[in-house]
Amino acid sequence: RQPLNPCVAGERLCSAEEATAGSGTYIRHGFIFSSLAGCLEKRNEDSELPVVSVVRDSESQLLPNVGAVVTCKVCSINSRFAKVHILYVGSTPLKSTFRGTIRREDIRATEKDKVEVYKSFRPSDIVLAKVISLGDAQSNYLLSTAENELGVVVARSEAGVQMVPISWCEMQCPRTHTKEFRKVARVQPQFLQT
Repeated sequence: RQPLNPCVAGERLCSAEEATAGSGTYIRHGFIFSSLAGCLEKRNEDSELPVVSVVRDSESQLLPNVGAVVTCKVCSINSRFAKVHILYVGSTPLKSTFRGTIRREDIRATEKDKVEVYKSFRPSDIVLAKVISLGDAQSNYLLSTAENELGVVVARSEAGVQMVPISWCEMQCPRTHTKEFRKVARVQPQFLQT
């Protein structure tokens, strides 16, 4: 195990033929790239190829990886997508904000053509989503809430009260009893944060 040079997110590390992609990396177009800022590490395991991984030093910024479950806040919506700010990766708060987009077709797993963004999210909702593709300087992270466990976890009613989920597609204000449509997450215990 020899620690190597520091590297930045998105840096091309080597050809995918020379090594196996380990943690903190991803493969695109036959090359292994760093998905986070940290130190490059090459390990020879039992396999023929060394494993290349990027180890984060504790001070550096955690980045959302493809497949990671993130907590985000809805900033704006239109008929095609919801724009969000990613606040947490798993249970780790981010030091800086990353922008994400949840497209209409990625909101639900079924009846995608019938999904309406404004019946799924509203600005300031807190949403659990999964990263489905990495962003870069120009574009946002693409997120999905298609799984049952993903979707709105915290929403406030127009009266400003935190609403209670009453079904997979509705939340209710405990004060006014008004029902509002949302893509409600069936939250798994490990994602509940106080």
